[in-house]
Order: sequence, then C-alpha cells, then structure tokens
Amino acid sequence: MTSFMRTTTTFVSGARTLPGEYYCAPEVLAEETETLFRERWLWVARAERVAKPGDYFLYEKFGESIIVLRDKSGTLRAFYNVCRHRGTRMCEAASGHFSGSIQCPYHAWTYSTDGRLIGAPHMQDAEGFDKSDYPLHAAPVQEWEGFIFVSLSDDPVPFADAFAPVLDRLARFNLDRLVTVERREYDVKANWKLILQNYNECLHCPTIHPELSRVLPYQSGANDLHEGEQLGGYMEITQPNQSATSDGLACGVPIGTLDADEQRRAFYYTFFPNMMLSVHPDYVNYYSVWPVDAQRSIVVTEWLQHPDSVGTETWSPKGAIEFWDTVNRQDWHICELSQLGVASRVYRPGPFSPLESIPAAWDRAYLAAMGR
Repeated sequence: MTSFMRTTTTFVSGARTLPGEYYCAPEVLAEETETLFRERWLWVARAERVAKPGDYFLYEKFGESIIVLRDKSGTLRAFYNVCRHRGTRMCEAASGHFSGSIQCPYHAWTYSTDGRLIGAPHMQDAEGFDKSDYPLHAAPVQEWEGFIFVSLSDDPVPFADAFAPVLDRLARFNLDRLVTVERREYDVKANWKLILQNYNECLHCPTIHPELSRVLPYQSGANDLHEGEQLGGYMEITQPNQSATSDGLACGVPIGTLDADEQRRAFYYTFFPNMMLSVHPDYVNYYSVWPVDAQRSIVVTEWLQHPDSVGTETWSPKGAIEFWDTVNRQDWHICELSQLGVASRVYRPGPFSPLESIPAAWDRAYLAAMGR
C-alpha cells in the first residue's frame, strides 16, 4: 500500500496563469487536438461496457470512429471503423454485440473479432490479392483499474510509462471491481483547460461550495503527486460526516480494504490531459472533459460503487449523486464566468498563490506537452 505522507507542494515563485488566447483561440485548440488529444492515452469507457466476448461500443472523437470490443478469446481490442476495401464505415450503432464477425455493409468484406480479414467476395481472381494483407487498422488500447484507454497515435508513449506514477498507487481501492450506477453529461461554456484547472484547487471552495466546505475543509489533507502529468492528493472528511454525500452518511460499503485514516479521506487526482478521478471511501466518481470548440466543453461523469452496494435496500448512491451534481453545477458556472473574463481584451495573466500550486503544476505539464 502506498504511504501517503503529509507533503508540502513545491510552489514555483512567479507562476502565472496562461494568456487569454490559450482559452479562446480556435488555432490553439487545433494544435491541442493534434498534439494532445490525437497523441495521448484518453479514457473512453469502463471495461464493463465490453464485459463479454463480442461486445463492442464506438469511441467517436476528433474525427475518428473506433470500434472497441472483446474478441472471441476475451482480449480487449480497438479498430478503426474503416473497411479495408473502399474505406466504408462499418458500424453505425453506438454499441452492440458481434455474433462472431464484423461485416462491412457495402461489399460484405468480413473480419474476425481479432481484426483478420476472413471474407472478401469476388476477390479470389484479383491478381496478388492476399487476405492477410488487409486486417482492420488497429488502435492502441489499454485496460487499467477497470478503465479503458485508447490512443489515436500510431506510436504512443507506452501506457506503463505515461501512467507510471499511478499504476499501482490506487490498487487498494479495487477500482476494477466497481460498477457504474449513474452517468451524466454537462454542457459547459468554458474552455476545457479551465475545467481541469478548477478541479486542481480548492482555494475557491469556501466561496463557491458551501456544501462541499462543510464536509471537506479546503486546507485539509495533502498532495502526494505535485509535479508532472498526474496530480493530486487527499482531503480530510470532517466528523460527523462519513462521506461526501448530501446527508453526510455513507452511501455504500467500503470500496476497498482501507485503514482507519483512509476511511476518513477523499482522494482527488487529474490524469493529463482530460480525466479527473475522485475516490471516496464508499464510492468513486470520475470525469472526462471533451472540447467542443475553444470556448465550450462537454463533461462526462459517472459514479461507481462496490457491487455489494448495488440494488440493495440498505444502500443508495442518491446522496453522492445529489451532492456532486450540486457541486459540479457550481463549478461549471464559475468556469463559465472565468471564460467570459479571460476573453476580455484587458485580461492579463495573474499570479498563482501557494494554495494554487497544483493548477500551476498542471499548466507546466500542459506547456511542456505542447512544446512551449
């Protein structure tokens, strides 16, 4: 088990916020799309969406459509939704089940669930044609702690290297065993980076989040990841609250084997570039942030619980969902106000305080990834 020590985050004196064009300019988002979103590992779903061999769903972002599936042996795979014959998109339904093969609706080229071309009508007389030369184009895919990640890069940084700081850090929470109990989407009129930066600090909590501040004091806890592409740490749950819920009561059984200290802590991490993970003693909720344009984003969030909590008379996720829906809407509103402000011609980068060291660190990781 990782030991979480009370650490002091290094504050870089003189750190300042980003210039306004980083939040408003379409050309910056175009560069981010190529440099970050089409090159990095991105969360796409929970593994439970492809629980059985043949199950699939479509991941459609940044101009691409990817079929994520379990092949007949149970191996997780991802393929571009592009037939090798004449490029037709093969799957239209957002999710479903392949009985044993994937067939293009245009000319019936047929592929096994491991991507091999197994049927190509009328190609037997084509000189030099060999089915083994035309498998589906594969996309890199990785399962970690019950989450599925996909990269649109032909050669991404190995997942184990990109996520080295957290690979084993969260094992005690049994994230791979948890099940989804709620999913919501929010349309936020703010640049995607403002949402990530807002998540990375709680200096704003006493002003914006009275409900949150009663449960999780903004100066409690400590950060254990304070530089790089994974950032965050824990906050203390104040007594008599048992968890971060609307009534302060636990909404499920413990998600993992937690010691006495960790049963009174909530952990909050960002995974660069666009995932946020919130781990509570009795449930988890996480977010992915997807740019629509330079000044608008879609935030997808799901709540997870231990399977022993689901469908019982004793436990309900309602308190956790209500609590975070309130807090989320407060965050989205202030992010939208921030967006309006940074779009002003008089906006200039302002200084970070020592209590904003994590968003400052996130900015450094962002600038490094962008080659700035």
